[in-house]
Amino acid sequence: MNYINGFRQMAAANHYRASLVRHGRHLARQGRHLHLMEVCGSHTMAIARFGIRDFLPDNITLISGPGCPVCVTVPGVIDAAIDLAAQGKIIATFGDMLRVPGSSTTLDQARSQGGRVEICYSPQHAVELARNHRPTEVVFLAIGFETTVAPIMAALDGVIREAIGNFSLLTAFKQVPPALSALIADPEMTIDGLLCPAHVSAIIGADAYLPYATNHGMACVVAGFEPLDILHGLEGLAEQWVTNHPHVDNQYNRVVKPSGNRQAQRIMERYLLAVDAEWRGLGTIPSSGLALRPEFHRYDASHRFALAVEPGHSHPHCLCGEVLKGKMTPKRCLLFGRGCHPDHPLGPCMVSSEGSCAAEFKYASGVLS
Repeated sequence: MNYINGFRQMAAANHYRASLVRHGRHLARQGRHLHLMEVCGSHTMAIARFGIRDFLPDNITLISGPGCPVCVTVPGVIDAAIDLAAQGKIIATFGDMLRVPGSSTTLDQARSQGGRVEICYSPQHAVELARNHRPTEVVFLAIGFETTVAPIMAALDGVIREAIGNFSLLTAFKQVPPALSALIADPEMTIDGLLCPAHVSAIIGADAYLPYATNHGMACVVAGFEPLDILHGLEGLAEQWVTNHPHVDNQYNRVVKPSGNRQAQRIMERYLLAVDAEWRGLGTIPSSGLALRPEFHRYDASHRFALAVEPGHSHPHCLCGEVLKGKMTPKRCLLFGRGCHPDHPLGPCMVSSEGSCAAEFKYASGVLS
């Protein structure tokens, strides 16, 4: 705990506040207003929890990006899992997917109606379910960014080696860099800098963001999750604009390496290939998903059970898609805090522990302490 407290010192936070104010004044003389996107949902939650926005000058605005894998999963994936549960298969899932709305219901509601839906705390837990419930089919709802993909593939590697025949994956993997490219190319978006995700960067490496700095003049900082990590990262982004020198600054080098985790990358490359993928709010993004290679289709639930996964339908008044694109704040949604709240979520951004709406609802009055 003493180690963590070192990243939460108010005196140091005030130092960064003063530096950001100075940068803000310099930018104001240039007539600039910076729009900085925090990509990671864990950053979004920490920014809300510690009141980081209160430390920023008026001409530096933080916007939240599509950094929550639960939030960007389309309802049709939930629908497909519910269909499989109705067929008598065991659906294994991380707990944050349980209450995410599908087109008409949730996995939690399906479980209350007799469907076999089991919460898992790791991919290995899902493998244990398959091992202990032979011959019943166990389908693991494999959702996540690069951080989650690697351990799921390690679990699948063990399944194949052990010849566990009743285990498969319903995959909805997403890759962060293609989504960032889509956002940067969107003419309706104004993004001047990226607070790059820490967990994902530990896998793909800080060098993965070099094209954004080189080809798009985008300021990029890889930062950790503690308040001083985030403030240092935001100061770094502002300084890159003040000095007119956009580049990739890896401030989280105690965890993130330039080339990332090669062992994790190798196991992902062994089992997966890039495919076009549907993102909630962003539509179809080329080569932004990861699917099992054809030689492993027997472990792919959509192939194994001839399952067509459609995009599905969201609540007609839910604006999670616009929130995920950074085009609006949660409070601008008419459902926020009215029909939609953590006890009755109408969209995934209010369900997930990394969702922008959940963060806003929980920490709207948060201050650094």
